[in-house]
Amino acid sequence: MLTVFIDKKDGNVWNISQLVADVTWKTSRIGKAGSLSFTLIKNSPDQDQSFSYANGDIVYVQMKDGTKVFYGYIFSIDGGKDEAVKITCYDQLRYLMASDTYVLANVTASEVVKQIATDFKLKLGRIDDTEYRIPTMSEDNQKLMDIICKALDITLINSGKNYVFFDDFGTLTVRNIEDLKLDFIIGDNSLMTDYSHKVSIDEDTYNRIKLYRDNEDTGMRDTYITQHSGNMAKWGVLQLSQSVDEKMNDAQISEMIDTLIAIKNKETRILKIEAIGDIRVRAGRYVQIIIEEYGINQPFLVDECTHNFDGVNYTMTLDLRVFLRPSS
Repeated sequence: MLTVFIDKKDGNVWNISQLVADVTWKTSRIGKAGSLSFTLIKNSPDQDQSFSYANGDIVYVQMKDGTKVFYGYIFSIDGGKDEAVKITCYDQLRYLMASDTYVLANVTASEVVKQIATDFKLKLGRIDDTEYRIPTMSEDNQKLMDIICKALDITLINSGKNYVFFDDFGTLTVRNIEDLKLDFIIGDNSLMTDYSHKVSIDEDTYNRIKLYRDNEDTGMRDTYITQHSGNMAKWGVLQLSQSVDEKMNDAQISEMIDTLIAIKNKETRILKIEAIGDIRVRAGRYVQIIIEEYGINQPFLVDECTHNFDGVNYTMTLDLRVFLRPSS
């Protein structure tokens, strides 16, 4: 089902497919590197005596039909007297756990990604133009991943456009999630084997938005508020309060607050699904879900996706999210 290689970076590439078991590939939509873990059986009778592995070696995985799955680097080797060795690998996003200081002005999130990738000698792939220009970003000794996620969050809040950042088989990638919709269904009578369902206002729901800006001219603080009275009556007051850039004008702040209330004034529906595996599914993609019991027939965004390969058994676990429309 899978072909697994170790590249020693010295011209030696080993096909270790016959030596590995229990392969798990995991992706997250926000803030985490993609990971690959597997069990390596050492000292196999048909193993080449010159074969070796070490932290930093490249590991890449493909399906038998050539479909690219994972490209990353060994970060830990957990072994002992037993013949089974646990190998854990991460893709390039792992290197964005480093911290640095950036002071940026009039930049797009795409440009932030490109700048950091250049500074840290990471490989770039397709980078969609996120368009919205962030007036200023001043990040003092922050994790590179957090800086990039913040730039994408600011873009979402100000433009309503959602982009996902991930490693696509060895290249850093930024894509509009609207372009990543899968064309098949998971649900009743289609791949799904089990599920759990949750609707919540506890995690990222706000029905009152308060923005404020320090006004250097007047020495006062300007405040902007919008709210949804209907949902405040139902749920109580759930307020999000945050500052905005001093350089933003009234029209820009008005647009921002309208976008925030549209995004945040909604219940969050979360699904966890166990299903037969399909390698096209990864965090950051949309997949159509149909579950008749809960009246679900709509696309969900994949927050986390775990693919498990155990012999001939191939399954996946999906953490999915969608925002329900607010009541009028």
